[in-house]
Amino acid sequence: MANSAKTRFATAHNWFRSTWTENPLFSTGIALIVMIILQTLALGFDYPSFGVWFGTWTQNWINILRNNAAIGIVALGMTLVIISGGIDLSVGSMLVAVGAMLMMLIDTGPKGILLGLGLSGVPAYAVAILASLIMGAALGGLTGLLITAGKLPPFIATLGTMKIFRSVTQQFMTGYNPIVPKPFLQIASFSIGKQLLMPIIYWIILALIIHVIFVRTRFGRQVIAVGSNEKATKLSGVNVSSVKNRVYAIIGILVSLAAVLQVSRIGAMDYANAGSGYEMDAISAVIVGGTRMSGGKGSIIGTVLGTLIIAVMNNLLNLLGVPPFLREAFKGVIVIGAVLLQKKESLS
Repeated sequence: MANSAKTRFATAHNWFRSTWTENPLFSTGIALIVMIILQTLALGFDYPSFGVWFGTWTQNWINILRNNAAIGIVALGMTLVIISGGIDLSVGSMLVAVGAMLMMLIDTGPKGILLGLGLSGVPAYAVAILASLIMGAALGGLTGLLITAGKLPPFIATLGTMKIFRSVTQQFMTGYNPIVPKPFLQIASFSIGKQLLMPIIYWIILALIIHVIFVRTRFGRQVIAVGSNEKATKLSGVNVSSVKNRVYAIIGILVSLAAVLQVSRIGAMDYANAGSGYEMDAISAVIVGGTRMSGGKGSIIGTVLGTLIIAVMNNLLNLLGVPPFLREAFKGVIVIGAVLLQKKESLS
């Protein structure tokens, strides 16, 4: 009987260990469950009734998801970039640049571009959002060209564009404070059952779209192939440069959507600090979600789970009263640990 129990335990242990090693979604899911349990314990149970506790717990989760929707959207694009073997450090600065242009277009003050052209209301918002998407694709495409045509390493190319995008935006917007029209704020602030759920809904929809593109299209398979073995992929007839350019254009579009979301949530933008740290948050979410840092392996679902892990960890540390600066240290430890685990798995 004892031997039978030991055998069952050994079988279960081997299954758990192999599944943990071979299936990143499994390990990421387990990590998220542990974080949720810890967060729930930190929130406490000292409430008058279960209904009050559950309402507080639910509202806390809505706040977590809403506050991290923009980073989650950026992380979707970062997933494709890292799987293709690249990296993008410019996403935060690109968000500021696109956000500044968006506010200039919809500005209701005397300098408002679209208002000066006689456009206002929904038509103006539609034109402004379309122009933002085009600008994001163009900035992302520029980064892609620096990497493919200019033969610059992704780290160097995006480090350079990170500095360029933010500094030029700050200089251009010095002394200019656009007025964002209140109806535009409804894009993010439209209430559903007295809850501000629109940012969460946008994130979910975009995650589903990018997941389908990645899993069901030829382009998605090419992204994996380029990240796995670029030379072999090129020899097989795939236009590697085109794949990389499209990947960076896509992350540019997603950053633009995040910028639209941020402007419609806040109605303003701090050009010096807005988007600061987004590159670290997005990369952290992607790596924690199981995407291989060297490229060739990863998933959109994993990135969504990774984003939730980082978000719940921040909320947990906040509930525990950990100072904000130390929270970033915890994030760094998690990223280093995730990469070390990847290296261990690749060697085993």
